[in-house]
Amino acid sequence: MDAMQQHMIDSYRAARLGEPAPPVPGTHDMAAFRALRDQRRFEAVLAGRPATGRLRTALAQLVAPHPRRRPPACH
Repeated sequence: MDAMQQHMIDSYRAARLGEPAPPVPGTHDMAAFRALRDQRRFEAVLAGRPATGRLRTALAQLVAPHPRRRPPACH
């Protein structure tokens, strides 16, 4: 059973019992992602690491060569 089928069953049950219907699956996904991001940033600050831009900085270091390093000379 997928999430939509479970939602339909829960909605039917709530309607029969006179309770409010549950939220549609995926309604609070972005809020959960933001909360996870905020938690990871908070933990980074406590650990003494930069709180923002860590992923972008790591990817930039992989893609762009370091300015002090020179590529090996090809002869």
